[in-house]
Amino acid sequence: MIRDFDLAEALVANLPIIAALTFALYTLAAVCAVREVLHSRTSQGSIAWLLSLLFLPFPTAFLYLVFGWKRFEDYGEVRTYAGRATRAARAGELRLADATTSTSWPVLTRIAQIPFLAGNSVELLVDGPDTFDSIFAGIARARHEVLVQFFIIRDDGLGQRLAEVLTERAEAGVRVHVLYDDVGSKGLPRSYRRRLRKAGVQIAGFNQRHKWLRFTGPMRLNYRNHRKIVVVDGETAWVGGHNVGDEYVGLSKEFGHWRDTHVKAAGPAAIACALSFCEDWHWATGTPIRPYLPVPIPQPGDEPVLVMPTGPADRFDDCAIAFSEVIARARERLWIVSPYFVPEEAIQTALMAASMRGVDVRILLPEKADHRLVWLASYAHADDMVDYGIKVYRYTSGFLHQKVILVDEALAGIGTVNFDSRSFHINFEVTLWFTHERSIGKVERMLERDFANARPTTPEDLEVRSFAFRLIAQAARLFSPIL
Repeated sequence: MIRDFDLAEALVANLPIIAALTFALYTLAAVCAVREVLHSRTSQGSIAWLLSLLFLPFPTAFLYLVFGWKRFEDYGEVRTYAGRATRAARAGELRLADATTSTSWPVLTRIAQIPFLAGNSVELLVDGPDTFDSIFAGIARARHEVLVQFFIIRDDGLGQRLAEVLTERAEAGVRVHVLYDDVGSKGLPRSYRRRLRKAGVQIAGFNQRHKWLRFTGPMRLNYRNHRKIVVVDGETAWVGGHNVGDEYVGLSKEFGHWRDTHVKAAGPAAIACALSFCEDWHWATGTPIRPYLPVPIPQPGDEPVLVMPTGPADRFDDCAIAFSEVIARARERLWIVSPYFVPEEAIQTALMAASMRGVDVRILLPEKADHRLVWLASYAHADDMVDYGIKVYRYTSGFLHQKVILVDEALAGIGTVNFDSRSFHINFEVTLWFTHERSIGKVERMLERDFANARPTTPEDLEVRSFAFRLIAQAARLFSPIL
């Protein structure tokens, strides 16, 4: 047992080191506090950080580096290099822009920095088997280039199928690039990556150049790339909610049927998806690439599509602005489907206002939980919606993971955005927006089937919630800004 005298003697002997560490800690906390003041988004969040940095510099300063410090000036440089500012003009020169639709949705096009692109063919893909059959068939037909980006890639049955088709195309001389998120794909073994590289596939993690202990970023692992994009030959793109794992094709014993939605867009929209991928690849690897551009650019259909990538590198909170705008413009119908529903105050207010002006606001959420804390917080937020007359449904035929929004007869969105602060402010996301009555009708019919397989939440349901459940859900809600 260490005597008090020995402990005091040790403290005195190491006093200079302790003083230096204390000074360094408070200096770091002061730097974080100054940055929070300069870059504050909400007074409530900033006050919480400042008080914690003052009274608990350890571990708050280190938590701030991970969760509070957002700096992506270097990503802005990538965008400049990629010529994002000139894309709208270029689309006009190539006669790819749908000017009428773009004028109707100025906020979305301003955020996307590219207009709605005309001449696309759109196919709605419901659930994993159809989605991956379509993706793998498309990759197998590639002649020039395959771009693959997922948040999660697993080395399981589905992951092996992906590796096989990519390996075959790379060995046939097709240029293949694969980008995965380091956090989402943390279990991906080196052997999987070595197999692809041996075949000639270029594969990288999103944080490959920005490791955990590199403070020049600084710690940006909290900012995850949640996009799911596949592009073949600059002609066809697949975007939606699926990742690469057996559970996404319904093979999980825990979740069973996995309800998800992807969309296949053939035409100029595929080029916009490829440009988004190339920006991410440049930032992740330091190596710029140019997407393959077919000449002439095919326009196999008659549908306008807007490709809208968003993320923490945006000057403003573009994703939140876009969805706030869409909600505010709803007049008759607003149907939202998301596996996670942890909206910030502005989004909650917009939803309540929509309900008050007579809009049919419906929110479809999963009955099952895959992330317990988010699921609990979602219950707290959803219960508030019911109190304001908003219809909340819980999907009961498996696990619900799709990210879809339908507004009146005017607009549908399918992509990777969840209704939570992480998607609106923290993650790199992508949404495809559709305005043609054909796609609107397909999404409407799909969601009607989903609502038929869900149970509505009633005021009586809220009354029978146990005190313990309500307390835990409200406690989970406190973590909403980082969920």
